[in-house]
Amino acid sequence: MDAGRYGYETKVKKGFDETVAWVTEELAKEGFGVLTTIDVKATLKKKIDVDFRQYTILGACNPKLAHRALSEDAQMGLMLPCNVVVQESEAGGVEVSVINPNAMFGVMGDDRLKDVAEEADTRLRRVVAALS
Repeated sequence: MDAGRYGYETKVKKGFDETVAWVTEELAKEGFGVLTTIDVKATLKKKIDVDFRQYTILGACNPKLAHRALSEDAQMGLMLPCNVVVQESEAGGVEVSVINPNAMFGVMGDDRLKDVAEEADTRLRRVVAALS
């Protein structure tokens, strides 16, 4: 697992669609459901007629953690859900990137959310580790 600027990344040795399904399964093991699925390739083709590599953004949410965060600060909804990106690598293969909740929640500057961010971070790191 590599730590990127905004999150955690790993390369996988599975096909794109298989990886999206695998990521969804691993998220579920950590209590996250996928609220949104954005097919960037299809959207760019439809909206601006541009060909783009396979690139999907999954909006992952752990309801218990989201409830805790929103109970402390209703503006946390601006930072939710936690995004997970599955994309074809330009060098070949498939990459998975997961947001770092500590970095994301840190923008809010509210220490009341530190425990929620830490728990989300731990769970999402386990997802990336399972994929590595």
